[in-house]
Amino acid sequence: MEVVIRDIPRIYTALAEWSACLITIIMFRKRLQGVKLYLTAAVMLVVQVAFMDLTKALNSNVMWILCMAGAVALMFTFIFICCKVKVVDAIYCCARDFILAEFMASFEWQIYCFFWPAAEAPVWVRGLLLLVTYGGICLIMYRLDRLHLSERDTLNVEIKEVVSVVVIVVIIFIISNLSFVSANTPFSGMYNEEIMNIRTIVDFGGLAILYAYFVQCSEFRTRTELEAMQNVFKNQYQQYQQSKESIDIINRKYHDFKHQIAALRAETDIEKKNAYLDEMEQDIKDYEAQNKTGNQVLDTLLTSKSLYCSRKHISLTNVVDGKLLDFIYTMDLCSIFGNALDNAIECEQKIKDRAKRLIHVSVSAQKGFVLICVENYCEEPVVFKDGLPVTSKMDKSMHGYGMKSMRHATQKYGGTLTASQSNNWFELKILIPIPEETEVK
Repeated sequence: MEVVIRDIPRIYTALAEWSACLITIIMFRKRLQGVKLYLTAAVMLVVQVAFMDLTKALNSNVMWILCMAGAVALMFTFIFICCKVKVVDAIYCCARDFILAEFMASFEWQIYCFFWPAAEAPVWVRGLLLLVTYGGICLIMYRLDRLHLSERDTLNVEIKEVVSVVVIVVIIFIISNLSFVSANTPFSGMYNEEIMNIRTIVDFGGLAILYAYFVQCSEFRTRTELEAMQNVFKNQYQQYQQSKESIDIINRKYHDFKHQIAALRAETDIEKKNAYLDEMEQDIKDYEAQNKTGNQVLDTLLTSKSLYCSRKHISLTNVVDGKLLDFIYTMDLCSIFGNALDNAIECEQKIKDRAKRLIHVSVSAQKGFVLICVENYCEEPVVFKDGLPVTSKMDKSMHGYGMKSMRHATQKYGGTLTASQSNNWFELKILIPIPEETEVK
C-alpha cells in the first residue's frame, strides 16, 4: 500500500530559509548591532512566514516558481541588510543558503512522515523534531563554515564564482523538484516515497557539491594570498640585503676619508684648510651617530630609508630602542619596518609642499610590550577595510598585501596591528608582547 506523504508545511520552509540565513549573518561582520539586529531578524521571520502562507494557494507551476524566486529575494534582503558584505558576496551566500534550507525542510519532513505516515503527531513532538533537526543541521554547517571563515570578514568572491554557484543551485533545484512538475522524465519519481527520496538526496548532494566548491575557492584564495605575502617578505628581505651592501660600501668610503684627513693634517697647517677638514670630520661623526638603534637589521633599514628620503626631500626622524626587537626574526623585521616605511614614503612623495613631508618612527617599551609607531603626514583621506587601509592603486588584486604581511608577521608574536588617521596624520601602531626570557634594560 502506498504511503501518502503530505506536502511540507509552508511555515516549515520559511523557518528553514530564515535559519539558513541566520548562519550566514552570524559568520560575518554586522551592519546592524544589538536591538536593531534582533528586531530585524524577528521582522524578517514574520515576513518570510507571512509570504509563504499567503502564496500557498498559488498552485500553478509558473506561480510556484515565482513564489520561490520571491522567497530567495527575501533571503538576499535579510543577509544584505544585516551584514557588511558586497552584493556579490550576499548573492553567493543566499544561493547556498537556499539549497541548505531546501535540504533542511525536506529532510525533517521526510523523517516526520516516516514515523507518522497518516496521523498527526502531538504539537510538542512536531516542535521538538523541528528544533532538533533544524538545529542539528545548522550547527553542523556553522562548524564547517567556521573552519574556513574564522579569520575572514567577507568572502571577496569573484563574479565567475557567483555565476557558477547560481548555475549549480538552479540545476539542483530543478532536478530535486522535477517530479512535482512531471513524472514523465528519466529523473522523476512516480511514487510519493520516490519523490521525497529524490528531493532529499539531490538537495544533500547539491549541498555537498556547493560546500566542496566553497572550500576549493577558499583554499585557492588563501594560497594566493599567502604566496603574495611571501613575495612581499622576500622582496623586503632582498631590499635589506642590498641596503646592507650599499651601506657597507659607504662605511668603507667614510673610513677612507678619515685616513685622508689625517694625511692632510700632517702635510699642512693652513687655518682655512683645517677648518674645512674639521667640518668634514664632524660630518663623518654625524653620519656615524645616526640610526644606531642597537639592532643591526633596523640600523640598515633606517639608514637606507633615510638616504632615500634625503634624496626625495622627506624628513625621516626616529626615536628607536632597537634592542627591544632582538627577539624578532630578520625576515619579520624587514616586513614590518620595510613595508611601513615604504607606504609612508609613497604617501609623502604625493605631497607638493616639501615642508610637510614628515615621517616619524618610534620603538619603546610599554608595560611588557614593544610599541612600534610609524607616523606620517597624510593629506588624502584613507579608506579602511577590516582594520587596514585600502590600497589606492588601480589594480587592487595585485596590491595591498604589504599591510597584510605586516599584520601576519605581528600576529606570529602574539601582537596586534592598528591603523588610524586623524588631523592629516596617519598612524600605524604595532603592539607586541615581550617574551619573558627577553631582558629589557
